Amino acid sequence: MLRKILLCSIVIASQVNATDNSSSQLEGVKYIKMLGKTLKGNLQKEMKSDMSGLGAMHFCSQKADDLTKEVNSKLPKGTTIRRTALRYRNEANKPDAIDRETMQKILNDMNASKTNLGKPFIVDTNSSTRIYKALFVEKKCLKCHGAKKNISSDITKVIQSKYPNDLATGFKEGDLRGVIVVETKK
Repeated sequence: MLRKILLCSIVIASQVNATDNSSSQLEGVKYIKMLGKTLKGNLQKEMKSDMSGLGAMHFCSQKADDLTKEVNSKLPKGTTIRRTALRYRNEANKPDAIDRETMQKILNDMNASKTNLGKPFIVDTNSSTRIYKALFVEKKCLKCHGAKKNISSDITKVIQSKYPNDLATGFKEGDLRGVIVVETKK
């Protein structure tokens, strides 16, 4: 039953596109850009200063959650932002049922058409509106998220130490890595 409700919400949500100028969507996209710019800027800085990827790995394991909390502190009451993935590294980023269904829909769209994948994806529930932005694996991401055999031993040690239940390796360039989700309570 939950699956049918979620699927119905997602089908309805997939019919909403980025040209819908609702204020909640515009605000949600603004918050996604805020978090994305913060995290990506820091990651790029780490990658430039340490091409091995180890600095970026340390940034993600030590500072990304704090920066996400900092962005959340700037959002209006009842609105939160987070990251999640089907194959997550940090258990704190584990997806809920709506997240899983939405990411599966994005994957199905990727496999079927490879179009409109960069646009926000909106899911309306009885209690909230969620705006999802897909994150795709870039070449530089493979240093920490690629095939295990290609990840350096230093990065592997950090992953094993910080994330013993890691699911976030084995990606290829262009794969869906996860999503940023803005949720606003109704």
